[in-house]
Amino acid sequence: MAMCFTFEIAATLGSARAAVFTTPHGPVETPAFMPVGTLATVKALDPQDLEQMGASMILGNAYHLHLRPGDELVREMGGLHAFMRWDRPILTDSGGFQVFSLAQLRTINEDGVEFQSHIDGSRRFFTPESVIAIERNLGADVIMQFDHVIPGQSDETSARDASDRSIRWLQRCLTELQRLQKTSSPDPISHPAPRIPHPASPIPHLDQALFPIVQGGIHSHLRREAAESIRSMHDWPGFGVGGLSVGEEKDAMYEMIEVVDEALPKTHPRYLMGVGFPEDLVEGIRRGIDLFDCVAPTRMGRNGAVFTHDGRLNIKRTEYRNDPRPLDSDCDCSACSRFTRAYIRHLFVSDEILGLRLLSLHNVHFLLSLARAARQSILNGDFDSWARNWLSRYRSAAPLAV
Repeated sequence: MAMCFTFEIAATLGSARAAVFTTPHGPVETPAFMPVGTLATVKALDPQDLEQMGASMILGNAYHLHLRPGDELVREMGGLHAFMRWDRPILTDSGGFQVFSLAQLRTINEDGVEFQSHIDGSRRFFTPESVIAIERNLGADVIMQFDHVIPGQSDETSARDASDRSIRWLQRCLTELQRLQKTSSPDPISHPAPRIPHPASPIPHLDQALFPIVQGGIHSHLRREAAESIRSMHDWPGFGVGGLSVGEEKDAMYEMIEVVDEALPKTHPRYLMGVGFPEDLVEGIRRGIDLFDCVAPTRMGRNGAVFTHDGRLNIKRTEYRNDPRPLDSDCDCSACSRFTRAYIRHLFVSDEILGLRLLSLHNVHFLLSLARAARQSILNGDFDSWARNWLSRYRSAAPLAV
């Protein structure tokens, strides 16, 4: 593990652990939820909003940023941190999920994936090497391998094919990153980076942590085999767990997390990719997951769905027209501390942008706070009872359709 990436565990309870993941742009106290800034922005939120909510690490997406505005432009502007004015850690997803979701617009072979841009229809070709070059240009602290993603309920043959290909591509990702690191400027960047770095010419020497991704669908033996192969390849700074929350049943997802928990080293951070509903955070933490991300809080907020400690509510419902309560009486976000359900509903049904912003802000804050509360309960030694009580209260009301 590179010296600038460390993972120090402060407390454990079963598989759950409270730790600190150190990166060149600062520490990340785990468990942690990472807001998704697909296009170098967490939708509707300013980076200062995220700082005030206590976000320590966010995501960008290599696929989307490659297509627009272009990873080379981001590099010319000093890298993703400088471009979006975020001086804390960033992780970039390789775009594997986005590419493979283009089922009718892509062709897969061993070398990579040819696909059609969803923006202008242009033909593109991603290989493990080109994706690493893109992520190198973006300059995130943690970068993900290019992997082969398949639907969650895929049969064993399809799951093995995708998992094995992901492992072969992982070796190519690692080789390319090592090659690029050797050819980079030897001048180190200062750590931490300036709070608001001035846009500059190409990024100098970068310290980046490449995370492999454990695939295998909902087949336990494939997950174990993938984890073993990946572990034997390199001393990775952390591990991604992919191919979950893509159509499989919740129980199957939780089972696979348990399998991976046993198969991966306890000494490194685990990142459960694309999973971030409130109950999934708690269940994932219980099974040894440290990092989460999901577009759900902002996407659902833009559609009127609100996370609360008593389950999910739909702010569009008529019953909230004259409701003087905050969205969640146990939440201290700026939306809950300043505005009523009645007012936020009015904004939403009137198509006022502030309504979308307040709901997005609340939902992101809710997940950030949930991860912090889970961490504190691990440190306190009462995580099991805390998780049981939290889930019981949250699940007491059936989720409302949005």
